[in-house]
Amino acid sequence: MRKPVKITLSVVIILIFLAVGSMAALILFIDPNDYKSEISAAVNDKIGRDLVLEGELKLTFFPWLGISTGKIQLNNAQGFERVPFATLEEIVIKIKLLPLFAKKIETGGLLLKNVVLNLSRNKAGVNNWDDLTGPNQARVPPSKGAYSDKPSQNDLLQSFAIGGVTIENAQLNWDNQQTGKHLEIKNVNLHTDRFKVNESVAVDLSFMALDTETNRKGTVSLTTALTVNEKLERMLFSQSELNVITEGFIPGKVFPANLRADIAVDLPNQSVKISGLELKADDFKMTAVINGTDIKDHGVYQGSAKIESFNLARLMKGWGIAAPLMQDSNALTKLAINFDVEATANETAFQNLSIQLDDTQMHGLLRINYSSQPAIVFQLAADVFDADRYLPPVTKKDKPITSPASALALGASSLPIETLRRLNASVELSLQQLKISDLSLQDIHLKLDAKNAKVTTQQAINQFYQGSYSGQFSIDASNSEPALTLQETMNHVQMEPLLKDYAGESKISGIIDATAQLQAQVKRSQLFKSSLNGQLNFHCKDGAIKGFNLQKIIDNGKALVKGSSVAVDPKNDLTRFSDMTGTATVKQGLIQNDDLIVKSSHLNVTGKGSANLNTEQLDYQLTARLIKTVATATEPEKLDDTPVVVHVRGTFSKPTFILDVAALLSEQNKAKIDNILDKNRDKLDKLMNKLDKKLGPGASDLLKRLF
Repeated sequence: MRKPVKITLSVVIILIFLAVGSMAALILFIDPNDYKSEISAAVNDKIGRDLVLEGELKLTFFPWLGISTGKIQLNNAQGFERVPFATLEEIVIKIKLLPLFAKKIETGGLLLKNVVLNLSRNKAGVNNWDDLTGPNQARVPPSKGAYSDKPSQNDLLQSFAIGGVTIENAQLNWDNQQTGKHLEIKNVNLHTDRFKVNESVAVDLSFMALDTETNRKGTVSLTTALTVNEKLERMLFSQSELNVITEGFIPGKVFPANLRADIAVDLPNQSVKISGLELKADDFKMTAVINGTDIKDHGVYQGSAKIESFNLARLMKGWGIAAPLMQDSNALTKLAINFDVEATANETAFQNLSIQLDDTQMHGLLRINYSSQPAIVFQLAADVFDADRYLPPVTKKDKPITSPASALALGASSLPIETLRRLNASVELSLQQLKISDLSLQDIHLKLDAKNAKVTTQQAINQFYQGSYSGQFSIDASNSEPALTLQETMNHVQMEPLLKDYAGESKISGIIDATAQLQAQVKRSQLFKSSLNGQLNFHCKDGAIKGFNLQKIIDNGKALVKGSSVAVDPKNDLTRFSDMTGTATVKQGLIQNDDLIVKSSHLNVTGKGSANLNTEQLDYQLTARLIKTVATATEPEKLDDTPVVVHVRGTFSKPTFILDVAALLSEQNKAKIDNILDKNRDKLDKLMNKLDKKLGPGASDLLKRLF
């Protein structure tokens, strides 16, 4: 037994000495620098670019078989010769010698120093790496049974170990001549521990990105523990931590952010799992879990996320974002969001969406489709929302007179036409209670549909000041000028509390039913009111007009005729009515009403005139008559012969009432003359007959026309 063993040991020793001797001969008698030109020629023949080996090539032998280089430069593609494509100061590659005899590859690591890579795109859209990324050559699969005596890929990987990869002070420059953007990624440093399959490897990466045009920069550092199986099919990034610090977005402001996660990738099962995901930025904190399936083909990602409560107003201020001027300084101080998410290449859906905004709780879903015609589906239900908290401060007198549908129409008409044409959305909102412009609304529903350049909405307020409101509007933007239609209905609405909440005071009370059908052709929101055309109808009952006492005006008119004193204190002026009806036409923003009828126990009033929506100016006339006797079953209503004319001027918010004294005097004198004529009818008839006899037939007609 000893002889075979001795022979075997002798053979092994001889092989070792032969290998060592061969490598020593390479070191002593072969200088790799003598082959620089051949190496450059081979590279040029393969990729069509010049490789310049400026530094000295060095070989090492024991205990590492390695090579190191000096400075290397790879020239750029044709048309990009201003700078080289890539340069580096040094490459060091080492392989441990003795494990090679055991068919094991154990490297001492890979070292790259001062790598500079210049990537660019010219104005024609050609990249300076396009010539390096041609179509891959089809590989012929080995025949059955081939390489049967060779170790399998798994065996090779099992016996493969890398001492580590180190990249020091690398830089990547990106120059996009199409957009004028230039980005520098510098100070790139990468270090990994010794790599071996199925063992955890520490990875440490850092770099700084700079936008030279805006001088904005971000400093990035990443640490993780990477584990890869022997087939390179399953990877685990555990305890991964990404830190980003951005500067230059806001002068003097630095914004740090931190992201942590564990990521497991399973290529055979086409799955990925992201657990323990945590994102922090100032007071903002989000946690999430995401699972992905079919990641190589179609990719479906599902998960849940939670954004913990934070002060949005303070965060915006810290990030230099100007918060809107709001009525409540404590608004936007509490925001929390929870949701489930499902994402594919064509769609992202946020389901079970729960939002806590200050004192309002909301639930719903958001679905965004990225197909050829992107679409949005949004559904949201809220309990109590005080919109006034988030609106700019406004005085009562500055409030515009508007309605829910017209406000939505005005907002939609202010959007660019192209935006309206591209809009593809379905929105449903419901609120238990809403406060806006000091109005208190309950049980509100809003539905919006936008598609094919048409936008339609439906609004319903089921509890609207003891009545209800419904409205709808549509915009057709398929033509050069959007066409708008608007319909609104109010049923049994109490006007006094409505106007008190909205304007702080109410000059009219009663229960109103009203409808509006309007159309408009608009290019800009400024033209919205002036382009309105349509029809209005209203019916108000059991009400009163404050600051206006028609009975007092009539009494004062009579006193003026008689020369008596008049009452001028308007403090408690009030005109009650039992019924008020009318219709109006709207033409280019001018409301014209000619059939106003107001009835009360003592008066019968008619009215006609106009109101200008653009200037809010009033030009209206009321004609009132006292009721002598009310109508009965057999007799019609009898009115006083003397009408009272009142002119209404001013604006919607500040109307003025002017008594037409001249008309009153004219009518009063006419009544007096009629009274005199009635009392002296016989004498006048005799006088008329005498005139006809003396002057001829028809002479008395001249006298009659004087009266």
